[in-house]
Amino acid sequence: MMVQRRTVGLALGAGAIRGFAHIGVLMALTEAGIPIDYVAGSSVGSLIGAAVCRGFSTDEILKLSDEFRWRRIARPTWWGQGLVSFAPLETFINRFLGAPRFDDLSIPLAVVATDVDRDEMVVITEGAVAPAVRGSCSVAGLVSPTPWEGRRLADGVYVNAVPVSVARAMGADYVIGVDVLKPSLRPNWGLVSHLVNAFEIALRHSGGGTESADCLITPDIGGFTYLRYSKRGEMIERGKRAAEEKIPEIRAAVFGESGG
Repeated sequence: MMVQRRTVGLALGAGAIRGFAHIGVLMALTEAGIPIDYVAGSSVGSLIGAAVCRGFSTDEILKLSDEFRWRRIARPTWWGQGLVSFAPLETFINRFLGAPRFDDLSIPLAVVATDVDRDEMVVITEGAVAPAVRGSCSVAGLVSPTPWEGRRLADGVYVNAVPVSVARAMGADYVIGVDVLKPSLRPNWGLVSHLVNAFEIALRHSGGGTESADCLITPDIGGFTYLRYSKRGEMIERGKRAAEEKIPEIRAAVFGESGG
């Protein structure tokens, strides 16, 4: 008798440039034949998730990442709510993904953002994808909030860094969380190192995804940059390596396999 597989949700976490590690994770899952039925994304996880749900292959996502530069997604703003605006990010997404709406996607996507006025999580699953992703990526204080349906949206990291609960609510039986906020003390930073490390610890646990995932993939990128591209290749490789280590566990859970 054929055993029906469990439906799989992928919760892609926040982490700015560290989100390149998500690409490596996707490579490993694809090569292992792990299906993805639902995707929930927070911050950069929503951007990578949008490409996945649009039907892009890992090679296509990798090529898309080659086009990703701060000057293409941000512009200075002087209106007091952020140093830059991510309005160009909407243009970037629409250009490369074809201005998708959520109902155009081949895999269901949920984008997590923070309502800065109501102090609450916003989960977006309808309408245009680009403004939702922009809102989810808008780091409060650095990036001006994104206007969306009468709300002002900021980065999803503040309310749900690895949105496992959202993927589960979408209908996933088994949720794989990808955490790219691994904290690390940076000896050369002095006292600032402890402050940054504490901030990373607090953010990565927001929403409880690191504790509630059925499988948590945490690439070994503690101490890596959040802003520069110089380690992009290494982050992708470490993401792939971390996911490959979990493949037997995932296959056993999803397909009921008893071994490698």
